[in-house]
Amino acid sequence: MLGTIFLHEIAGTAILTLLGCGVVANVLLNGTNGKGSDGIVIFFGWGLAVFCAVYVAFDTGAHINPAVTLALLVGPASEYAPGIPINLATTLAYFSAEFIGAFLGAVVCYLAYKKHYDATEDAGAMLATFSTGPAIPAFGWNLVTEIIGTFVLIFVIIMFGNTPSGLGPLAVALLVVSIGASLGGPTGYAINPARDLGPRIAHALLPIRHKQGSNWSYAWVPIVGPVIGSVLAGLAAHVY
Repeated sequence: MLGTIFLHEIAGTAILTLLGCGVVANVLLNGTNGKGSDGIVIFFGWGLAVFCAVYVAFDTGAHINPAVTLALLVGPASEYAPGIPINLATTLAYFSAEFIGAFLGAVVCYLAYKKHYDATEDAGAMLATFSTGPAIPAFGWNLVTEIIGTFVLIFVIIMFGNTPSGLGPLAVALLVVSIGASLGGPTGYAINPARDLGPRIAHALLPIRHKQGSNWSYAWVPIVGPVIGSVLAGLAAHVY
C-alpha cells in the first residue's frame, strides 16, 4: 500500500510541476515559442497540468497536494482513497511523495528548457518558473491570499465529492483555472505547499546560469497559507 502511494503520488505530482512550471517557462523564458503569451495561457496550463496529474495519481485519490491530504486528515473523510486508511504511515507517505514528486517535476522541466534558461538573464523570471512570489510584497496580506485561495480549492473539491457531477478531473482542472484567473494576481496562487517548496529547492540546487537567490524569506507564505486554508476547509466541511 505504501509503495502504491509513493509511486502514484510521486508520478502525479511530478507531472503537475513538470507541466505547470513548464507553461510558465514557455511564457517567460527567452527564445521559446510561447514567449510573451498572455497570463491566461498560464492559468489554463496549470489547470490542464492538474487534469493530467489527477489521472496519473487516480488510484491513490490523486492528492498531488499536501493541502488535500491535510484537509482529508482533519475533515470528514474516513479514507484517503478507497482501501487506503488514514493513519500515520499513509499520511507521511502522501506528504513525502508529494514533495519528492514536485521536486523531480521541476528538475525535468529545467532539463526540457535548459537552453532557454541559459539564454535568459532575468533572475526573477527564472525563479518564477519554479516557485511563486508576491506581486506586492506584504507577507501578512500575501498569507491571507494563499489562505483564501487554498480554502476555495479544498472546500470546492470536497463539494465535488458530495455531488456526482460526472466531470471528475476536468472539474478540478477548471477550478484551478478559476482560482488562477480570480485569485492568482497577488501571489501567483501556490495553493499547494509541495508545488512551491519542491521546485524552489530545485531552483536552489540546479546549476542555472544567471540565477540569484531563491527568495527564501518568502518561502514560508506558500507553505503556511495553504496549511491554514486546507485545515479551515476540512473543518468547514464537517458543518456544511
